[in-house]
Amino acid sequence: MINILCFGDSNTFGTNPKGGRHAWNTRWPGRLQVLLGPEYYVIEEGMGGRTTVWDDPLEPGRCGIQALPIALQSHKPLDLVILALGTNDCKVHLNATPKIIAKGMENLCNLVQHFDYGPGYKVPQILVVSPIHIGEDMDHCPFASFDETSPVKSRNLAPLYGQVAKSLGCMYIDAASLAQASSLDQLHMDAKNHGALAEGIMTVVKSFFEP
Repeated sequence: MINILCFGDSNTFGTNPKGGRHAWNTRWPGRLQVLLGPEYYVIEEGMGGRTTVWDDPLEPGRCGIQALPIALQSHKPLDLVILALGTNDCKVHLNATPKIIAKGMENLCNLVQHFDYGPGYKVPQILVVSPIHIGEDMDHCPFASFDETSPVKSRNLAPLYGQVAKSLGCMYIDAASLAQASSLDQLHMDAKNHGALAEGIMTVVKSFFEP
């Protein structure tokens, strides 16, 4: 089996903009498993509110760079790590610019590439996913941590994430070129967009492992 770890935030977890959580075969990691088939093992590791490197005083325990080593250790051996974070870094009280957010993603990539997996374990490949754009209608966003600056930041992440991926020899995909947030909450994807993202990621994965 080719083992794939999907490490992300609420859109990896599958938060439904209508409330609750999408079904396993609706949210993009589960849909990716269905598309790839039994020769692949897709591991979900999504958490609402997760950032790249920030401790959020309003949502403790969501710092990605603190959680990632635990996930790498508990799910090894891994062939691929998909890093899908950045939306929560756009929260107003974290005061992070797009360049700083991209630096946080760079730190996560470096962690994966230099983690001590132990004898007999290879270093996994990385797929960097720049996040979908945050919706513009902040008056209808129920999450207090986002304001009108957040969508602007989210729209500036893709080229910076692409540069990080290229500089570190990682694969890259721009989720915003495939999917978008629901108008219901400006942050989370509906079933159709989860499917579109899964199909895009599937194409990248298969092109690498099945050239």
